[in-house]
Parts: sequence; structure tokens; C-alpha cells
Amino acid sequence: MGVSAAKVSKVPASGKERSANVVIWMSISLASVILMITMGVRQTVGLFVHPIMESTTMNIAQISMAFAIGQLLWGLAQPFFGAWADKRGALPALVVGAVLIAAGQLGTFWASGPWSLVLTQGLLSPAGTAVGSFALLIAVVNGRLHASQRSFASGVVNAGGSLGQFIFAPLVQLALHMRGLFGGLASLGLLGLLTIIPAWFLCKFKLPKPVAALPAEPLILERPGLKEQLKTAFANKSFLLLSAGFFTCGFHVAFLVTHLPGEISSCGHTAAVSAASLSLIGLCNIAGSLASGYLGKYFRMKYILAALYASRALMIAIYLASPKTETTFYVFAAAIGLTWLGTVPPTAGIVGKLFGLRYFATLLGITMFAHQVGGFLGAFLGGVFMQYSGSYLWVWYIDIVLALLAALANLPIAEEKVGKAP
Repeated sequence: MGVSAAKVSKVPASGKERSANVVIWMSISLASVILMITMGVRQTVGLFVHPIMESTTMNIAQISMAFAIGQLLWGLAQPFFGAWADKRGALPALVVGAVLIAAGQLGTFWASGPWSLVLTQGLLSPAGTAVGSFALLIAVVNGRLHASQRSFASGVVNAGGSLGQFIFAPLVQLALHMRGLFGGLASLGLLGLLTIIPAWFLCKFKLPKPVAALPAEPLILERPGLKEQLKTAFANKSFLLLSAGFFTCGFHVAFLVTHLPGEISSCGHTAAVSAASLSLIGLCNIAGSLASGYLGKYFRMKYILAALYASRALMIAIYLASPKTETTFYVFAAAIGLTWLGTVPPTAGIVGKLFGLRYFATLLGITMFAHQVGGFLGAFLGGVFMQYSGSYLWVWYIDIVLALLAALANLPIAEEKVGKAP
């Protein structure tokens, strides 16, 4: 009475497996392309600080406030867009995000005061880049993978974001040099719109079923709603510690993205050194992201995070004690790039281990919001200290202390999955 496998499907199992592998790698590649563009837009904002100052009457504190609000909104928007994508699908959210990026970048050219800059670089563009960011894209990719594959896949997607910074920094600087502020902003706005194309293909690819190459996840009988899942997450000590550590990551990254060009300029170096340093950070983080994702298959992710945060404190201390030559900035950029966004794959991996994938985009979006609360302070305090003290020194000290605290905060995290066994 049984039905043979041949009657169930005319496609042999090996054919299904090959087809599944193609879809998986296409999904990873397309997500990487989207993240490359959105992170390229985000991570080059520091190159626009001085051009905006030169073309308007705004000072560095006012511009830093707008960019700091953008850092905060980028994090705040992610859980909301993640929840929308969890319920309605990723494609509508990604299309809206592309339009917002274009509107924010083009609108910045006509921003003549602090409030109009807050609208464009504090609200519109950050909301757009938030949609095409880690939480939603990793959620889409991870939903097509077995648990054992997700850490490395997250590292590959994350490397796409780093590639964006590597490519965009010199290109934006070139556009600014050749076409001025409008040329740089228009280039980023157009690229933001182009993310609609890979987004459409990403959301249309489907895995063939059944796929023998992908073992099924353990059966989970309890299916909590979003509200119940959020209560569980906020009551979980490990989730709170993870988010607290990610706060430090946001402070560090936003401070450097926004103010490293200013630090380099204050030391007497040209804008080309700033662009090359940001590009080096992105290039080296490709290796760092891939290594972090790969190591997550073999080591506890909390230990990877602790090591990354502690190494940042050491690198900054060495930088502060070094002469501020071009070589120093290049070496510092390369070293810090190895840890730059290498925190994302283990952070995403721990969220998946703790709570599964059903509301993964929402929960990872919440950790991203914690990241961006730190990002707001990093971008804002950098501008305030430079405006009123003429130096970033105390912000560097704060960064060292926060990095050490983040390393300690990750050690007690429990990586086992939360919930009852079936």
C-alpha cells in the first residue's frame, strides 16, 4: 500500500539537494548585496560632515545630533519593520526602505538647518537602511537553513555589509571631490533605489520540498504569540546581557563612523586618508565577519563576543599611545576592522538559540535597537566633546571602559534554548 519515492516526485533526491543549495547560496548572495548597499550608505556618513558644514551654517555639534538621531532611529525602526516582515513578508518592507533611502539622501542636499537635517539624515535615510539591515535579511536567510548552517551564513551576509563600506568609502569621496555634496548624496540615493531588484529576487526564491539536505528542526509544540515571546525575552537574563553588550558595539561603531574622519583631519591628514581608513575597516571586517561566523560553529558564541569586545579596548589603548601618523591610522583601521561587525553573527546566533526563528527578525531588531542607543551616544558625544573641548580624547576613554564591561557582560550568557521540550 506504500507509495514509492518515484511516484511522489519525478525529481531525484540529489537533484532536490542541488536545487536547494543553489537557492540557499543565491539567497545568501542577494542578502549580502542588499546589506552591502545599505551599510555602505550608513558607514560613510562621516565623509559628509565637513561638506555639510562648508555648505551650510551648521556646526559639528548640530550635525552630530542629526546623525546621532539617525543612529537611534536605525535601531528603533528594525524591530517594527522586522515584525511587519514576520507577519506580511519581507518584500513590501524592503521596497519601502529603498524609497526612504533615496528620499533621505536627496533631501539632505536641500537641508539648510538642524531640523531639516534631522528629517533627512535622522529619520528618512536611517529608516530606509534599517529595513535592509541585519535583522530582516538574516531572518530571511536563516529561515531557509538548518541550525548548524546559520552562524556561518550570518557571517557571509555580514561580510556583504563590510564590502559595502570598503567599496563605498573611496567612491563617495571621489563623488564628493568631482561633483560636490549633491554628487555624493545622489549616488547613494540611486544605489538605495536599486536594492529593490535584489530584494525582489531574494523574496521570490523558494526552497524545493522535501529537501533531504536540510534536516528538519526539532518539533516545537508550543507556539507563543509575539506579545508572549517579547515578555519571555525581556524576562531572560541572557537576552538582556547580550543586548547590553551590543549597546557598546553601537557606541563604538557610530563614534568611529561619524568622527574618525574628523579625528584624522584634526591630526593634519587629508580627506583621502579618512576615506582609505574607512575602506580598510570594511575590507578587514570581511575577514572578521567570516571568521566570526565560522568560529561560531565550534565555540561558544558568548566567548567569541567577549574576546571581540576585549580586543577593541586593547586596540584603542594602543592607538592612543601611538604617534598619529598616516601609518598609525591605517594599522588601527585594519585592526579594528577585524572586530568591526564581527559581533553580529554570534549575537544573531545566540538570539536564534534562545528563542528560535518564529520572531527572529523582531527579537534581533530589539538587540539592534540596544546597539543603536549606544550608537546615538557615540555619534552625539563625539560632536559635543569636539565642539566644546576640541578633542575626542574622553570619548576614546569611555569607549575603552564600555568595551571591557561588554566583554564581562557576555560571559554569564546561557546559550541553551528557552522553552519546554516537546
